[in-house]
Amino acid sequence: MSTNHSVALITGAGSGVGRATSIAFLNAGWNVVLAGRRADALAATIAKAGDKGGAALAVPTDVGDPKSVRALFDAAVTRFGRLDFLFNNAGTGAPPLLLEDLSYEQWMTVVNANLTGTFLCMQQAFRVMKDQSPRGGRIVNNGSISAYAPRPNSAPYTSTKHAVSGLTRSGALDGRKYDIAVGQIDIGNAATEMTERMANGVIQPDGSMRVEPRMDVDHVAQSVLHMAGLPLESNVLFMTVMATKMPFVGRG
Repeated sequence: MSTNHSVALITGAGSGVGRATSIAFLNAGWNVVLAGRRADALAATIAKAGDKGGAALAVPTDVGDPKSVRALFDAAVTRFGRLDFLFNNAGTGAPPLLLEDLSYEQWMTVVNANLTGTFLCMQQAFRVMKDQSPRGGRIVNNGSISAYAPRPNSAPYTSTKHAVSGLTRSGALDGRKYDIAVGQIDIGNAATEMTERMANGVIQPDGSMRVEPRMDVDHVAQSVLHMAGLPLESNVLFMTVMATKMPFVGRG
């Protein structure tokens, strides 16, 4: 797919994986719509892109709010005329509490951001992509290593990420008739603000604390860019990109 006039929409673009991916797409010549809760964080991402930032549009968004999501996609189409790629990256986690101590509000905060937000953005992307010309596009959901295996005390985050895998499979099936390819990237220990605690040690399933290796977040961004650049006849359904020595494969 040519990136000269291609349009990407990236949620959670104000920090971490979303920021790195937004900058990578801008550097590769894409027009990029950046979505996130905080306008100042989105502006900071665009500033980091330097002279490439002129191809960016920042739209403060709550992905768990249907009206906010609809306004986001309307703004994208108004500015750029179409949408070629959506990266559903926005998400959050609950405090690492015992399952029995989690509140309903903590549970729903994670469900609304990670699961409902992904669904709402996919729904709007489908509506745009199936009716544009040329028709179709690509959606990549951020699943996380937690889409396969939980960390201790992570029931809300792990549950929603397992559910995102179901949305990815359903979207991949339902998008065929519209030339919409849907895939998922599962990330393990990218070096972002969210994983800084791993440098000091995080709890393991056996109750011990262990420092975990991390990888450069730009490696994630380049992986997403690779998925986005494929022709629509091809699809990476699931990709795992992880720190090589993180305790995930096998028994730790």
